[in-house]
Amino acid sequence: MAIILYIDTAGENAMIGITKDNQLLALEQNSQANTHASFVQVAIAAILSKSGITVHQIDAVAVTMGPGSYTGLRVGLSSAKGIAYAIGKPLIGISTLALLAQQASTHPVVIQQRDIIQIFCMIDAKRMEVFGAIYKADNSIIIPEQSIILDIDYFNSLLKNGPVLCVGNGAIKSRTITDQSEIYFMEASYEMEAFIQLAKIKWNNKDFEDIAYSKPAYLKDFYQIPSTKV
Repeated sequence: MAIILYIDTAGENAMIGITKDNQLLALEQNSQANTHASFVQVAIAAILSKSGITVHQIDAVAVTMGPGSYTGLRVGLSSAKGIAYAIGKPLIGISTLALLAQQASTHPVVIQQRDIIQIFCMIDAKRMEVFGAIYKADNSIIIPEQSIILDIDYFNSLLKNGPVLCVGNGAIKSRTITDQSEIYFMEASYEMEAFIQLAKIKWNNKDFEDIAYSKPAYLKDFYQIPSTKV
């Protein structure tokens, strides 16, 4: 029975959890995005204590690889890689967009229109841009992860291939662009159960990350406003 540690600091809400044979034993959450760095190690210690599991009993570490917050992704991945390397166990990388697709798989419109629905997973990237990917209901990829500018022409091009469910915090912006009847919206984020399900698939398939060379999926370069100080 595999014991997996989960680390997600990619977005506004962080989750640290631990499962045994896919059953959640303990979970810690943090809703203050700018405090994820101080939250992670404390949360890991807390869930190990609550579950009665030592770090050396962990069989794998699962972590969100992005896209998401630059700082959050660095915090989560560096913590996950450090633990996995120290205990000599595999690292499981999970896309935040794939997590949104997994979460959306139980939405009524996906169940009703499973054969034709497109799941447009999107994370807000400011202005009218999102980090997005489009999936089928079975989580297979139609359009891979990329930076996308939202406009009416883009949505019209998608609708040629069937109805669309927009999911994620980028869905809020989508509502301001289009009111087409075949575009649906789900603004909720993913939950721990989606994380567990995708990690289970990767564990069973032995689909692991290279601890030394794996990097966050930023999807675009970080831009810092130059200092005006002389």
